Amino acid sequence: MLVAQYLAANPPVLLTFAGLLGLAVGSFLNVVIHRLPKMMESEWRSQCAEILDDGAPAEKRATYNLVVPRSRCPGCDHQITALENIPVLSYIVLRGRCSGCGQRIGLRYPLVELLTGLLSVLVVWRFGLTVQAGGALLLTWALVALSVIDFDTQYLPDAITLPFLWLGLAFNVAGVYTTTQASVIGAIVGYLTLWSVYHLFRLITGKEGMGYGDFKLLALFGAWLGWSAVPVIVLLSSFVGAIVGIALIALRGHDRNIPIPFGPYLAVAGWIALMWGDQLVEAYLGVSGLNQ
Repeated sequence: MLVAQYLAANPPVLLTFAGLLGLAVGSFLNVVIHRLPKMMESEWRSQCAEILDDGAPAEKRATYNLVVPRSRCPGCDHQITALENIPVLSYIVLRGRCSGCGQRIGLRYPLVELLTGLLSVLVVWRFGLTVQAGGALLLTWALVALSVIDFDTQYLPDAITLPFLWLGLAFNVAGVYTTTQASVIGAIVGYLTLWSVYHLFRLITGKEGMGYGDFKLLALFGAWLGWSAVPVIVLLSSFVGAIVGIALIALRGHDRNIPIPFGPYLAVAGWIALMWGDQLVEAYLGVSGLNQ
């Protein structure tokens, strides 16, 4: 209690703590980003093997989850020590290379840590030391992981989206971000909005324009922020996605037949709505009123 009072009375200390916490969480998110898709694929293979059971004994697999085994260099199998796992600092000290074999460490690792730290500071700056800040931090960390996983693999894991959808509903039982009614309707509207777009696009073109994970992610935002945030998120994500997609095609010759994941754009738009959604809606209504 005394620590909370001290942090609330000293914003610079609070923001510094939020940044350090975000860096540490970002380090763990790198593990989630790398391992969770592999865990999903392993589970799918196991399920397929059970369905296609030919009577052969099941193959024993080594334990692989978010905790086991310890992180190792893929080049030389060098086990990463605690001192080599300090967010950002270890990357700088090691000059971006494995201490065992000198293989280059991807720049993404410190970038994810820095991004998570920066976003955590912004969340605490926006909400202060409140329950809203606690929930927003959890959601922000989940969105970082979902965005990078979707960018890499075009997966939006149910292991993240579904628990956070329920968590949003749970927060709003107490009216933390919106009313319970708006939260429940938001989850329904969020899911059905992209579900309808998906089926309409498939009916017209015969192609699938997005995955079911996108429906669940928008339902998640509806559960957290209420139904009124859904149109704002859809418009923002479509705008950002269109700009990035056009830029990829124009500047890098991106093959138009290669799908571009929509999840990261939804995540960016949803996070902006989480932080400044009320102001965006008020600004939109104000502009609409002036044009009438």
